[in-house]
Amino acid sequence: MEKYESKQQQIRRSAEQIYSALSSFDNFTPMIQDKVEEWQANDDVCSFKVKGFAARLRMVEREPFKTIKIQGDEATPLDFTFWLQLKEVAPYDTRMRIVVHAELNMMMRMMIGKKLQGAVDQMAEAIAAALN
Repeated sequence: MEKYESKQQQIRRSAEQIYSALSSFDNFTPMIQDKVEEWQANDDVCSFKVKGFAARLRMVEREPFKTIKIQGDEATPLDFTFWLQLKEVAPYDTRMRIVVHAELNMMMRMMIGKKLQGAVDQMAEAIAAALN
């Protein structure tokens, strides 16, 4: 299992506000629906297509104001889990990091490993920008 960790992002909101915004896939609809195909979401599950590949994600664990754990299910081509980690360091100063664990064979690691790291960093930056 490979591990990819984003750079830490500062968000000028409380951990509670960030958690409330990110702990339901429904809240992602305004940001995501025009960037992917066939977006569907509820609190716990979302599904969509990107460049013809179907993906389905499920929130499998939530620890209020600290972590959100998301997994791809059998409809998703990669076996992965990712965590959104929050740490409030001061009022309205929360640090966020995304950690991804993905099952990649050697060839996939060589082909997409760096791209996956870049995508994790971009995702963290985009979430921070949207919430700041």
